[in-house]
Amino acid sequence: MNARSPEPGERRRNRTLREVLEELIAHVRAVSGNAGAMKPDELEYAQQRLEWLADEVWRAALRGDDDSL
Repeated sequence: MNARSPEPGERRRNRTLREVLEELIAHVRAVSGNAGAMKPDELEYAQQRLEWLADEVWRAALRGDDDSL
């Protein structure tokens, strides 16, 4: 996997991907801050949601939605 610098304007080109990534990050932060106090069923749901969000990120990245069109 090669790291690359974003092209100018790239952050605006795939709004769907950016939104899902932000949701994924927010979820990870919420879970990591509360995991010790969460019940087993809450942790299971959190894991399922994490997997779903990761799948959404993957699909959005592959689609390559372009908001500038």
